[in-house]
Amino acid sequence: QVQLVESGGGLVQPGGSLRLSCAASGFSRDYYGIGWFREAPGKEREGVSCITSSDDNTYYADSVKGRFTISRDNAKNTVYLQMNSLKPEDTAVYYCATDCLDDLSVVGSWGLGTQVTVSS
Repeated sequence: QVQLVESGGGLVQPGGSLRLSCAASGFSRDYYGIGWFREAPGKEREGVSCITSSDDNTYYADSVKGRFTISRDNAKNTVYLQMNSLKPEDTAVYYCATDCLDDLSVVGSWGLGTQVTVSS
């Protein structure tokens, strides 16, 4: 059974950095990609970034381009999200998920999320 576990969230000041990790296990097939999504209080869940499994192509929401970087370590079955120059509007619960697409939609499995809070 597929399992995704997020970690690395926390409280940081504006302009600070965090690195999120998504550890995956239990796959029965190769996935198109694994990505990051977020849900802020009172807002709908939105796509943040996706990295494909076959060629490591990456995709980013306009709101995070130039600040966030997605990467993967296949040997560890882990996907990372490096978040720099954080803003208060980045505050949300961040989730990873399988089978993200280039439009940042997703059709696969989800983790339980990790809280990111950006505040002074």
